[in-house]
Amino acid sequence: MQGKYHLMPINMTLLCLTACICQNLYAEADSTEPVLLPTLKIEATRTDTDWLQTPASVYRVDQNNNENNLGINLSETLKGVPGLQLNNRENYAQDLQISMRGFGARSTFGVRGIRLYVDGIPATMPDGQGQTSNIDLSSLDHIEVLGGPFSSLYGNSSGGTILTTTKQGEGRDSIQLGYSLGSHNKGRTDIVLQGGADKASEPSYVVSSSYFDTDGYREHSAAKKVLSNAKLTWDLDDGSKLNWIVNHVDINADDPQGLTRAQWKANPKQVADIVNEYNVRKEINQTQTGLNWTKPLNDQHELYGMAYIGHREVVQYQSIPNTAQRNSATHAGGVIDFSRDYYGTDLRWTAKDLLPNTRFTAGFAFDAMTEDRQGYENFTRTAADTPASDINKGQKGQLRRDENNTLWNLDPYLQASWDFLPNWTLDTGLRYSNVHYESKDHYIVTDNGDDSGKTDYQKFLPSAALTWNITPEFSTYISYAKGFETPTFTEMAYPTVATSGINFDLNPATSDNYELGLKSQNRFGNFTAAIFQSETHNDIVSAESNNGRNTFRNADKTLRQGVELSWNKKLWRELTAQASYSFIDATFDADIPNTDPAKVVAKGNYIPGVAKNQAFASLGWQPETGFNAGLDVRYIDKLYVDDLNSDAAPSYSVTSVNVGYIWKNADWKVRTFARVDNLFDKEYVGSVIVNDGNGRFFEPADGANWSAGLSVTKAF
Repeated sequence: MQGKYHLMPINMTLLCLTACICQNLYAEADSTEPVLLPTLKIEATRTDTDWLQTPASVYRVDQNNNENNLGINLSETLKGVPGLQLNNRENYAQDLQISMRGFGARSTFGVRGIRLYVDGIPATMPDGQGQTSNIDLSSLDHIEVLGGPFSSLYGNSSGGTILTTTKQGEGRDSIQLGYSLGSHNKGRTDIVLQGGADKASEPSYVVSSSYFDTDGYREHSAAKKVLSNAKLTWDLDDGSKLNWIVNHVDINADDPQGLTRAQWKANPKQVADIVNEYNVRKEINQTQTGLNWTKPLNDQHELYGMAYIGHREVVQYQSIPNTAQRNSATHAGGVIDFSRDYYGTDLRWTAKDLLPNTRFTAGFAFDAMTEDRQGYENFTRTAADTPASDINKGQKGQLRRDENNTLWNLDPYLQASWDFLPNWTLDTGLRYSNVHYESKDHYIVTDNGDDSGKTDYQKFLPSAALTWNITPEFSTYISYAKGFETPTFTEMAYPTVATSGINFDLNPATSDNYELGLKSQNRFGNFTAAIFQSETHNDIVSAESNNGRNTFRNADKTLRQGVELSWNKKLWRELTAQASYSFIDATFDADIPNTDPAKVVAKGNYIPGVAKNQAFASLGWQPETGFNAGLDVRYIDKLYVDDLNSDAAPSYSVTSVNVGYIWKNADWKVRTFARVDNLFDKEYVGSVIVNDGNGRFFEPADGANWSAGLSVTKAF
């Protein structure tokens, strides 16, 4: 069976290559007039090329084609990107579960292994921990998703890169008021102000703010979220452009956590009793601001600069039994409480034609984070010997951890692109990625000593890609890059032995990434095919989870390989179609030993949380005004829940439909929509909590659910 899986990507790609070439030849032979196709510029790779000539798996999603939804989660917009697995946990306390080609699937909260950017500002910390909660869909213009080797251009934890861009204000000043509602008492109110600039010294602007609340699909899953985003843009007389972005998010969410298989089958809406006992919940408050500036010096030289600063506070109440905390002097408690300041800059210079047909980029990125972190008992007691029956659970109790953590990186990088022959381009890159960790322990008591320490991780990350533009409508490329992923501070929080402190013995993962891709753009649509392989050493995987102590270790070797296909086309007038398919064979490529033979992870086991097969198809009728509608179907293969492959969430297919109507005149615009997700009321698991020590792996998804909304825009 293993041999068959290894052959499958090659066979499928040969078929796709044949189909793509035949499609292209037929288009050329049958067409008597040139077909005018839109030129789509891609920013993610920094190569100043359009989509067809970009030597990478990169996809752009425009928000104006995805407006018939509540506008809360990135999963509502970012659909159908091959290789990207985006699962909604139905849990606003833990963010979405995102992985790209299997990277990041181990994350039990937030986003790891994938770089996130919002208007050029990192939403990923220097250690690789990121979040999507501050992405404002009300003012979003588009998203670019970059996968494969070229992601290494962004340094640490770049198994994939997601870049979101806020729209720029244009035209007359306007105000938009909207209200949406849906199942489980979901409600969202938003306001968007925007306008263009009449003079170079004046900014165009977009200011957006929204309030969302819900009772939640499951018990104990209510949430409230306030999100505000503002972008001011100056297009100056000297040709330079300046963007100023301000963003704030405030979330209060209950955490339903996972269920065992038996609990899920009995009642997917329930929670484990211990969740309610300790009132498991999370509070998040984050504010950040940043500037990015582009300045062309002349026809050959251009400067770019970005700087940002932010502050984030999190208080999280966990369901760790009080007995585990009372019986261990080294336990860090059941309440996580930290305050984090982060800041950074990215400066680069780009030059064209210093040598014939070349483009050079040189720059450096600096990011830093300082964190004041405490841990407290998740219960209060009047005395140390208070009986367990007399304590108050779900309240912040005695201090059990107190430390200051510092992270920073300074990454210089170079990129070069050379059109060395007609229709042939060589792209190369080199980045020196380095991350510096330091922890100063201030909680020093009997049986819990000083756990201060520091460590450094660094790696040179070369990349290269060769592109052949076979015809103006058909191109192919081959690429390679070295990848690098450091453990996050959360993953280093506990050593694998029963002591306190930071696990500085955890090594960074390194990978060798290969990709062969094909692209076609003609009157039959946009088509892509890619095969890839990633060989990873010292991959960071879960060691065990017990009483809130999630520990991690290194797996000697893992292997990810597969194939990705995508196609989209405007079929007739405003009728569009999209389809994609991904096959990912993600396995452990060497045994992970254990003193307990039953816990040995065998070579060939599948990496948990990664779907081997994914497929997506959609149809949309999307005129600028009048009636619009859409239909999409998504298929996800089964998801193994742990490294031992002891159980799996079953595969599923879900269907969504939406309708809307847009009315416009010179000053007014009215938009309405209604949609039903999971139309056929499929009972399924939306995501899994990888390697959960209590066996509560399953996070059930919602059944058939509806939403509807109305927005009114007035121009002045």
